Amino acid sequence: MSREELIERLLELRKRLKSKKPDFYRHLWWKKPKFKNDPKWRKPKGIDNKMRLKLKGYPPMVEVGYRGPAAVRGLHPTGLKPVVVHTVKDLEDLDPSKHIIYIASTVGLKKRIEIEKAAIERGFRVAN
Repeated sequence: MSREELIERLLELRKRLKSKKPDFYRHLWWKKPKFKNDPKWRKPKGIDNKMRLKLKGYPPMVEVGYRGPAAVRGLHPTGLKPVVVHTVKDLEDLDPSKHIIYIASTVGLKKRIEIEKAAIERGFRVAN
């Protein structure tokens, strides 16, 4: 099996695993109004915390077993490595067959158009 086939198979596996993976939110995010707008994961550390003790009825905790395959970890769903670009010069060291471009959020409209034009000329895919 070639590397491309392996990567494709692992990306499909990652997609299947992700569909079964729960959303990880912090403990009691549904009860406390201050967490309603921002329920991102925080590890429960309390001595009697029911979630930390993995009791029935409490949301699951982040664990190693939920990780995807190491070979495709951090890759874009297309199998390309994402790279954040700030200038046209940043495109010089990159390879269109290996990288997908994200234009940095701090880049203004004029420069963004310039970077996008240069990226498409060189055969890059722009994700945003």
